Amino acid sequence: MINQIESIKKEYLELQDKLNSPEISANPSEMATLGKRQAELEKTMEIVNRLESIAKELLENGEIINSHEDEEMTAMAIEANVALHKEREELEKKLEYNLLPKDPNDSKDVIIEIRGGAGGDEASLFAATLFKMYSRYAESNNWKVSIMNSSTTEMGGYKEIIFNLSSLDNENPVFRKMKYESGVHRVQRIPETEKSGRIHTSTVTVAVLPEIEEVDFKIDAKDLRIDTFASSGPGGQSVNTTMSAVRITHLPTGVVASCQDEKSQHKNKDKAMKVLRSRLMQIQKDEEDKKLGDARLSPWSNMENILLGNLNGIIEVLQEEDVKKKLEVGSH
Repeated sequence: MINQIESIKKEYLELQDKLNSPEISANPSEMATLGKRQAELEKTMEIVNRLESIAKELLENGEIINSHEDEEMTAMAIEANVALHKEREELEKKLEYNLLPKDPNDSKDVIIEIRGGAGGDEASLFAATLFKMYSRYAESNNWKVSIMNSSTTEMGGYKEIIFNLSSLDNENPVFRKMKYESGVHRVQRIPETEKSGRIHTSTVTVAVLPEIEEVDFKIDAKDLRIDTFASSGPGGQSVNTTMSAVRITHLPTGVVASCQDEKSQHKNKDKAMKVLRSRLMQIQKDEEDKKLGDARLSPWSNMENILLGNLNGIIEVLQEEDVKKKLEVGSH
C-alpha cells in the first residue's frame, strides 16, 4: 500500500505541473481529461493527508499521556486518541477501497439499450416500465436523460428504446452505478389487458454501454455505410416526410445503429455514431475479457418501490459484492 500511495503522490504532483503548463491550457480536450484524473486523485490525497495528520496528532498526544504532568491534559489526550483511532480506521477502509483497481469506464456517461424479449405486448410494456424506473433513478442522481432511438407499440410500450444518461457533475458518475443493470430482467405479473387474471412472465434485455468519445475509439469512414430514411411511428407508419432518420452500418462487423428521434439528420447521425462506437467498443471488450456475467438479484421484496426508481439499495449491494471480490483477489 505504501508504494501505491507514493505513486499516487507522484502522479498528483505531475498532473498539477501539466495542468499549469501553457501547452495543456491550449488543448481543452487534454485539459479536461487530466482535470478529471486530478479530481479522482484528490479524494485519495485528502485521505492520505488526513491520515498523516492523525499520525502526528497521535504521537503528540502519546507524549502528553506518557509525561504524566497534567491529569486534565492527559485525560483530554486519551479521549482525543480514542476518536482519532476510530477516524483512522474509517479512513484506512476508504483508502483501501480507493486503491483498488478501477474500471476505466466508471467515470463515463452511459448508453442504455432496453429490448422487449419473451412476452409479446406485455414485454414491451415491461420495457416501458423499466425506462420509467431508470428515468426516475436518473432524476434522483442529477443525471440527464436523452432518448436516442425508440420503437413504440400501439399499447404504449417499447419494442426497443435506446437512451443516454449523462452526469451533470463529476461527483456522481453514471457507469459506476449503472453497469450492474446489464442482463436479462424478468417479471411475473397480471397484465392490465388480461381479463382472466392469469399471471404472465415477460423478459427484457438491458445493455449498459459506456459512452465512448471519438478520440478514444477511431472508426475508419470507409468501413461505414450511412443510409437515410423517413422516421416512423407505431406500426411502421411514417411520422416524418423528410429523410431525417439515419442508419449506420459498420461493414466489417455488420453492427447497425439507427436514430430517428431528432428532426435534424445531422443530430440523428451524431447520436447513431455514439451508439455505434459504444457497441463496437463493447464487442472489443467482450473479446478481450470472457469473464463477463450477469449479476442479478431476485426476487425483490418491494417491487413497487424499485419501479419508482429507488435503486440505491440494489446498487449498493452489487457494489459491495464487487469490492469484496476485488479485496479477496488482492489479499492472495
